[in-house]
Amino acid sequence: MSQPTTREVEHQITVAAPAKEVYRLIAEVEKWPRVFPPTIFVDHVERGERSERIRIWATAKGEAKNWTSRRELDPEALGITFRQEVSTHPVAAMGGAWWFEALSETETKVRLFHDYRAVDDDPEHLAWIDEAVDRNSRSELEALKRIVETAARTAELTFEFTDTVQINGSAKDVYDFINDAHLWAERLPHVATVELTEETPGLQTLEMDTRARDGSTHRTKSYRVTFPHQRIVYKQVTLPALMTVHTGIWTFAENDEGVAASSQHTVVLNPDNITRILGPDAGVEEARNYVRNALSTNSRATLDYARAYAERNR
Repeated sequence: MSQPTTREVEHQITVAAPAKEVYRLIAEVEKWPRVFPPTIFVDHVERGERSERIRIWATAKGEAKNWTSRRELDPEALGITFRQEVSTHPVAAMGGAWWFEALSETETKVRLFHDYRAVDDDPEHLAWIDEAVDRNSRSELEALKRIVETAARTAELTFEFTDTVQINGSAKDVYDFINDAHLWAERLPHVATVELTEETPGLQTLEMDTRARDGSTHRTKSYRVTFPHQRIVYKQVTLPALMTVHTGIWTFAENDEGVAASSQHTVVLNPDNITRILGPDAGVEEARNYVRNALSTNSRATLDYARAYAERNR
C-alpha cells in the first residue's frame, strides 16, 4: 500500500510590531473570535503552563466546523505548535506551528505552517483542504497584521457590557427559550423572520430579520455554540455598518432565587461609518452609546420574554 499524501504548506507575513506582542496575541486563544474572521469560539479543555488542549469552532470555506487541538507554547523561542486530536471530515490529520521571528525591535516575520492528510487520501478532499487552509491562513495573517498594527486604536473601539435578569424559574427553561431560536418570530416582537439550522449537534447557524424602532428590518447571520443548560456563545458574521466585530454569550447561572440570566456583548466599532450614520459631529463615544443601546434593548427584551416563559413553566 502506498503512503497517504501528507501536504506541507507555509504562509507568512511581516508585521510592524515587536515579536513578543505578536506571539502573545496568538497565545491568548480566548481572544481569537474578535481577531480572526473564521473563528467563532475557542474553549479550553485543559490548560497548563506550556501545554493546553483547546476546542475550536470556526468556518472553513463557509462551513462551520469544530475540532480539538493540543498546543505546546514556547514563549522563549516565540513558537507555538499545534496538532488536531479530533479532526472533522474531510480532514484525516492536521497539525502545524506558528513561529515569530524578530526582524528588528519593531518588526516581526510571522510564519504559519500546516501539515495535513485527507480522509481516504481522496484527491477531492485534499483539494478542499488545500483551499480552506490557504484561505483561512491568509485571512488569519492579514487580520493578525491589521489588529497588531492598530492595537491602540482597536482598544479604543472595543467595549463589553452585560445585561442580567433574575428569573424565578429553572435554568433549563430559560436556556430552552434562548436555544429554541426557530420560535423567536412567534415569541419576540422584534424578530420578523428567523431560520435556525443545526447540522452538527451544538453548532447552530441563525439567520433572522430584526425590527428596529422605526419599523425597518435588518438581516443578521450568527453562528452559535451551545452548552446545555449553562451558556450559548455566538458570533455575528453579517454586521451592521457601525460594527466590525460582535460576539456574545448568554449565560444561565442558578442561584437561591432561581436563575440569573445574562447577555454579554463584545463589540469592535467601525470608525469609518460613524459620521455617515450618526452625523458629522458624532465620535466613538456616540457610536458606543448608540450600539450599546440598540443591542441592550433587544437583549433585555429577549431576557424579559424568557423570564415570562420560565416563570409560567415553573
